[in-house]
Amino acid sequence: MTQAPTPTADTVRRLVRSLLKESANGTSGPEVRPVAEGGGHSTWWVGARHVLRLAPDREAAVRQRRELRLRDLVRPHLSVAVPTSVAHGEWSPGLTYTLDTVIPGGTAEEHDVSAVGEADLAGLLTGLREVPVRQAETLGVPRTAPRSLEALRRMAVAAAERLAAADEFDPARLHQLTPPGAAQLAAQPGTAVLAHHDLKGEHLVVSADGRVRGVLDWTDAAVGDPAEDIAGLALAVGSGAGVRAATLAGYGARPCLRGLWLARCDTVIRLTDRLEGRDDSPLTLLRARLRRAWETILLERVSDLREDDTDEAP
Repeated sequence: MTQAPTPTADTVRRLVRSLLKESANGTSGPEVRPVAEGGGHSTWWVGARHVLRLAPDREAAVRQRRELRLRDLVRPHLSVAVPTSVAHGEWSPGLTYTLDTVIPGGTAEEHDVSAVGEADLAGLLTGLREVPVRQAETLGVPRTAPRSLEALRRMAVAAAERLAAADEFDPARLHQLTPPGAAQLAAQPGTAVLAHHDLKGEHLVVSADGRVRGVLDWTDAAVGDPAEDIAGLALAVGSGAGVRAATLAGYGARPCLRGLWLARCDTVIRLTDRLEGRDDSPLTLLRARLRRAWETILLERVSDLREDDTDEAP
């Protein structure tokens, strides 16, 4: 198998000079510098107005091509911005790139989301629910089965004991989620929607006033469990804000609590993996996500769920 090339600053400069008019006069063009949070792509700032994402392998290229089509599909349904590509193509045979305009603002890791920003997030969830699922699947967006909360709970219980030994977490906190509670919070049939499926802090563009201005990186989008995006918001902006946004979007107690516990179990497992050398994410980030996901909220009394509380969405 041919080794995929590694993009360098020179690679990026040559590509940028061929794409941007301001570079066509023979000057060196805008400054290029790597973005720290590159995700699955090699990502570069291009001056102050653009960001260049280079797919590192064929699988990533397939997802990037799909993402370009998906962004056009979701844009009319969302009240927050989705990146716009000013150029796209191949930077190496079979490997794609997209040059996008920058959405002004910081990230949810840098700015707290305000009450109005929570309404922005509610609009995001509402808009995603309105995207026609069949159209998304026609673009190649995969359909994913809901995760088993009980299986995740068991993994988190074992991980929590190891975190306790490292003085990182009180495992008794997981006792709130019992096996019957996990069963009660199973995903309901017929509730699949288009989900971003990677709503973490660095993918939410947040302005200094706490408004959510845009959502980045749609390469992991899937048709599936809406609780996954509620879980993502709990990790990115905190359980309280995430659940309030989901409630504003019309989701009932069951999907909100399911999202909350998906996030909580995930954070315990991820931090354990990091401490035991199976994850290279920054410890400060994983601890921050753990703290956000485990914020106490009034809704989390699982035993108070009524049998008729099944309104996943209006």
